[in-house]
Amino acid sequence: MAEMNTSAHRSGHGTSSNKKSTRVDMTPMVDLGFLLITFFMLTTTMTQPKTMSLIMPREDGDSMSLPAKKALTVVLGPNNRIAWYEGIGDDPSAPPQVHYTGYANNEGIRDILIHKKNEVAEAFHQNDLMVLIKADKRASYKNVVDIMDEMLINRVARYALVDINPAEEGFFK
Repeated sequence: MAEMNTSAHRSGHGTSSNKKSTRVDMTPMVDLGFLLITFFMLTTTMTQPKTMSLIMPREDGDSMSLPAKKALTVVLGPNNRIAWYEGIGDDPSAPPQVHYTGYANNEGIRDILIHKKNEVAEAFHQNDLMVLIKADKRASYKNVVDIMDEMLINRVARYALVDINPAEEGFFK
C-alpha cells in the first residue's frame, strides 16, 4: 500500500539529516474507482424510449361514425397554402365550402382551429373536435410538421392523417 523509506542519508560533511520519502501505491484506489463505475453503470435506469400512442382502425372494417359538425378537414397544398372546410366532405349532394389560409399567426390556421374548437365545445359541451389532415403531393414535409405542431399548440386531441381524394387535389390548381 504505502511505504516510507526511513533509512538515514549521510552526507560527507558530518551532519546527518534524517530524510524520509513516501511512496503511495495507487492500485487499490484505481480498483475502487472501477468498482464504483461498474456499480453505477449496472444500477442506473436507462432512458425509456418515448413513443406516441397510435389508434388503429377497427379490424372488422367498420369505420367510426363522425358527425360533420365535429369535423374540420385541412388540406395541405404547395407553397405553404392550406385549404380547409368544415365537415368530412363525403356528401356529393352538398359539396364543402372550401376556404384558403396559411400558417400566419393572425388570420391563419391557428385562428381557424381555435374558432372551430370553441364552436364544437359550445355545441357538444366537450372537446370533441376531430381534424382530418390531408396532404397534397406537392406539399412539403415541413408543412405536415407545422400542422402537427398547430394541433399540439391548440391542444387538439383528436386528429388523423388521411389520404387525399381527387376532388381535393383540384383545390390548388
